[in-house]
Amino acid sequence: MSILGHDPAGPAAWLGDLPVTSRYTFGIAGERFFRAIKDEGKLMGSRCPACDITYVPARIFCERCLSELNEWAEVGPGGEVYTYTLLFVDKDGLALDEPEIVAFIRIADGGLVHRLAGIEPESVDIGMQVEAVFKAKKDREGSILDITHFKPAKA
Repeated sequence: MSILGHDPAGPAAWLGDLPVTSRYTFGIAGERFFRAIKDEGKLMGSRCPACDITYVPARIFCERCLSELNEWAEVGPGGEVYTYTLLFVDKDGLALDEPEIVAFIRIADGGLVHRLAGIEPESVDIGMQVEAVFKAKKDREGSILDITHFKPAKA
């Protein structure tokens, strides 16, 4: 049998392009979190009153007590640099002209990993206050990339 032949007992084969369509869902809490970013330019967290925790990104259930989370609170646009790193190469391994700063921004009792801009790498400090910079409302699509970066907060 040739390599292109078909063995009725073998697995099915598809020759050529396989048309694949799928839809990723953020879930209930994620949908509300990203819709607030898109529609309002706000960072929202879900709050557990029993554990006194505000989750960012938002969740639908508390990780500690498993209560359903129905309380929402605006938590941004600011946060603080919890940790950061400098990237000297891009995702393809090519050298960047300038290093890129990526930080974990602590917001409420959680946080987001995102870019820092508007600051020299040597000026970044753990604990520094930063704020989100959103795309123009007409350009937002409902993703984390609707936040272009975080920048140092105004004093």
